[in-house]
Amino acid sequence: MKSKICVTLDVAVDSISDGARIMFGGFGGSGFPNNLIQALVRRGTKELTAISNNCGTRDGELSPLFKSGQIRHIIAAFPGPHSFAFQERHAAGEVTIELVPQGILCERMRAAAAGLLGFYTTVGVATEVAAGKEERVINGQRCILEMPIHADFAFIKADKSDGLGNLTYRLAARNFNPIMAMAAATTIAEVEEVVPVGAIDPEVVVTPAIFVHRVVVAKGIRYV
Repeated sequence: MKSKICVTLDVAVDSISDGARIMFGGFGGSGFPNNLIQALVRRGTKELTAISNNCGTRDGELSPLFKSGQIRHIIAAFPGPHSFAFQERHAAGEVTIELVPQGILCERMRAAAAGLLGFYTTVGVATEVAAGKEERVINGQRCILEMPIHADFAFIKADKSDGLGNLTYRLAARNFNPIMAMAAATTIAEVEEVVPVGAIDPEVVVTPAIFVHRVVVAKGIRYV
């Protein structure tokens, strides 16, 4: 079986081409794949569609990709008051955004992971969120149809991986990462360490290896 372990971050992202749709894990500064993001900056891939909870915080998270002009469109729940690089690009008309309620963002990715073709929800009815979406009444309640969110790649941050790609997470760093790993065609995980197969108790594996395609050990870039 071909090894999933990449020797460097640059090797881990070397197949990502212009126009790719990429999910980025992380929430509130925890669990962001900052090292993979920096590798993508070095690669220079452009016209990206990003799917993330937020749009960067000061110089961290997605901010380097906005600064370098690599993101064209983002699907997010919370741009954030300190997403300065995003705000500048958006104000200049260089980046577009689809705002999605946070719970719906999760469910749309979960739907993609489960192979569902969509779901109805009361969230967003009679607001801008409902613009252009199918509406129907279910059990007396107005609902709108939400479609799954798929991606070509998911960049996720995990704690440990074994040689097969079974992943564990550290505390709140779990957040969006497991869902994104299942919703993308190719999942790339940066981890703190790789341990031998069998060293991780199966009961604590959160993301099974079948959803993970590349693993790279990466330390050194953390943002608060």
